[in-house]
Amino acid sequence: MVSRISERIGAISESATLAVDAKAKALKAAGRPVIGFGAGEPDFPTPGYIVEAAVEAARDPKNHRYSPAGGLPELKQAIADKTKRDSGYEIEPAQVLVTNGGKHAVYNTFATLLDPGDEVLLPAPFWTTYPEAIRLAGGVPVEVLADETQNYLVTVEQLEAARTEKTKALLFCSPSNPTGAVDSPEAVKAIGEWALEHDLWVVTDEIYEHLTYGDTKSTSIPVAVPELADRTVVLNGVAKTYAMTGWRVGWMVGPKDVIKAATNLQSHQTSNVCNIAQRAAIAALTGDLTAVEEMKVAFDRRRKTMVQLLNEIPGVECPTPTGAFYAYPSVKGVFGRDINGRTATTSTELAEIILEEAEVAVVPGEAFGAPGYLRLSYALGDEDLAEGVNRIAKLLA
Repeated sequence: MVSRISERIGAISESATLAVDAKAKALKAAGRPVIGFGAGEPDFPTPGYIVEAAVEAARDPKNHRYSPAGGLPELKQAIADKTKRDSGYEIEPAQVLVTNGGKHAVYNTFATLLDPGDEVLLPAPFWTTYPEAIRLAGGVPVEVLADETQNYLVTVEQLEAARTEKTKALLFCSPSNPTGAVDSPEAVKAIGEWALEHDLWVVTDEIYEHLTYGDTKSTSIPVAVPELADRTVVLNGVAKTYAMTGWRVGWMVGPKDVIKAATNLQSHQTSNVCNIAQRAAIAALTGDLTAVEEMKVAFDRRRKTMVQLLNEIPGVECPTPTGAFYAYPSVKGVFGRDINGRTATTSTELAEIILEEAEVAVVPGEAFGAPGYLRLSYALGDEDLAEGVNRIAKLLA
């Protein structure tokens, strides 16, 4: 029998993070007191000045029409200005493509860069969408695991060991989803110089750039290694920094020929991103960072609380994340233990037990290419955070 679904699409895995979030919300809707640590989504509303800009834009008839497929000129300029302000990377608006969220930027980038069989080095643990976007473009993700003993930070030596004649690109994400790890400026420079030496592309996801804690700062790889800029695509968006996950505005920054080709692709995919959301993004990027800093203070407080509570659970080991808003504890020490008459031998099984027995939703490490771990987002209210981790602690005691 001929399959009703193409092999290409049939091979895609469902987004594990969105699946966990959907299951948690469905249980809550059914009256269950589920606490969800699954989605990487700030619990704060979008700042008011951004919302007001969108309301005003919705009343303006010029936003009721098609606009350039690659993005509003004003937004592309705002992205160029913001990129220079925040990371010291000087670009032109012609190097920017505005996309329907960060995921769209990831897809467009790999679809534009990869030919069938091209390999992409993918440090693990990794965000669930990366390998699927690589495969959809005909590429081959090559996983390079960095575990908790090295704070989830991959080394140049590991990357070199995984490189082959087919390697075309490196996916780089710092601060990291799912681990919250942040590469030092020295490490970013070393990785960039290695990529330059071997004539590789670097696709760097900087969407968590503002979410770093203490003395930790994020470093943009084309700034650390300027010679690499012509072979670098920077991915970013407003979702995490400005609590705008539902507005769906992301972008890619890269060499003009790559951006032109990706814009051609998008002109046939989606045309322009919603004009109202683009206008809201302009307000976000051109406004000050006061609201961002206020949210970061709350995330920092929750980060410390979550790590402390997780490390008090026997068998759980949680390095302290220095960026993003995720904790990524190893739970291998819990495997084989009796849990209300049940036993987990994988993090997927443990996540199921935690959801069913403690009514807490977490994402298992299998989703991120690293079995034996759980990802918990601390971008939720303080009370829910403490209650959720305490439920897990009581279950695993």
